[in-house]
Amino acid sequence: MGAELRRLSEIDRLIHEPARLMIMAILSAVESADFLYLQHETGLTRGNLSAHLSKLEEAGYVKIEKTFKGKLPLTICELSSDGQRALAQYRLQLQQFITSTQ
Repeated sequence: MGAELRRLSEIDRLIHEPARLMIMAILSAVESADFLYLQHETGLTRGNLSAHLSKLEEAGYVKIEKTFKGKLPLTICELSSDGQRALAQYRLQLQQFITSTQ
């Protein structure tokens, strides 16, 4: 079992954080989502969501486009191809860990 536990330490900790995992899961199911939609779906505060999105953007997992809808600011988020690969790898590693410890 030691080897299985050590493999869990290789999991992407950036994605493994629950709020960021929620964001990644939501974005994997849609083409793109605006900030308010993500805030509503995750239940995160504006500041908390913004901080998590910034970390995901810095890692290259999320693309963020800031624009306007009329005079109102609009922030559109989408999972990048690197983010899609990272999430798929995360799911695989987690599934392998679960399978190996049953």
